[in-house]
Amino acid sequence: MTVSMPKIPAVRKYKRETTEVSGCLKYMIFGFNVLFWLLGLGILTIGVWAWSEKDIFNNLGKVANVALDPAFVLICIGTVTFVIGFTGCVGALRENTCLLATYAIFLSVLLLCEMTAGILGFIFKDWIKSQATIGFQTFIIHYREDPDQQNLIDWIQEDWLQCCGIEGPKDWDKNNYFNCSSRDVGSREACGVPFSCCKRKPNEIIKNKQCGYDVRKPGFTFDVSKIINEQGCLEAIEEWTEKNMISIASCVFILLFCHILGICFAQNLRADIFAQKAKWH
Repeated sequence: MTVSMPKIPAVRKYKRETTEVSGCLKYMIFGFNVLFWLLGLGILTIGVWAWSEKDIFNNLGKVANVALDPAFVLICIGTVTFVIGFTGCVGALRENTCLLATYAIFLSVLLLCEMTAGILGFIFKDWIKSQATIGFQTFIIHYREDPDQQNLIDWIQEDWLQCCGIEGPKDWDKNNYFNCSSRDVGSREACGVPFSCCKRKPNEIIKNKQCGYDVRKPGFTFDVSKIINEQGCLEAIEEWTEKNMISIASCVFILLFCHILGICFAQNLRADIFAQKAKWH
C-alpha cells in the first residue's frame, strides 16, 4: 500500500537586485575628495598654527592688512578645500544626494568665480597692476613687523624672481629700518636692502645676511649691480608671466576641466541614486 505524502510547496528563490549606482564612479569621487579633504585640513592647520604662533587670536590689531596676511590666506584656502572635499567625500560614500548637490554647487560657484576673475583680470590689467603695487608696498612697509610677510617677500625677491623692491632697490626707502634717515636712530640697515635682494654667489653655502648693507648709501665704493638685483619685482613678474604663458594657460585649463569633470561626476552619481530609489519605491 502506497502512502501519499503531502506535496511540499516549492520554495521560490528571489534574486536580489543589484544596485544601479556605479561603484567605479562612486569610489572615484570618494577617493579624489579624500585627498582634497586631507589637503584642506593640512593647509588649514598650518594657517591656524601660524596665526597662533604670532598670537593673532588674542590681538587682531597685529594684522596690518588681513587680506595680505599669508596665514589668513592659508586659512581661507584650507577652509574652502576642506569643505568641498568633505561634501564630495561623504556625499559619495553615503550616497547622499543633498551633499552631492552641495558639492556640485560649491564647484560651480568656484568655477564661476575663477572664470570671472580671469576675465576681469584680462580686462582690468592696469587696475590689477596698481593693486599689486599697493600690496607690495604694504609688504615693504611692514617687512620687520610680520615674519610671514617677511618670509614671503624674501622668497619672491631671492628664490622666485631675483628682484628687489617694486620698481627697484630705492623702494626700500619706504621701510623705517632701510630708510637712509634711519642712520640717525642707529639702524645698521639704513640705506641698504634686505639680504634677499643680493645676487647669489656660486657655491655659496651660508647666506651673508649683511650683503645688502649700505648699497644705496651715497659714495658706496663697490659696483652695486654686482652685489644686488636692480630689477624691480613688478617688471620681473611681467617678464616671468610672458615667458611662462603657455604653462600658466595649461594649468588654468586643467583646473577648469577638473572642476567641470567633478560637477558632471557628482550629477551623474546623483542621477544613479535617484534612479535606484525610484526603482525600489
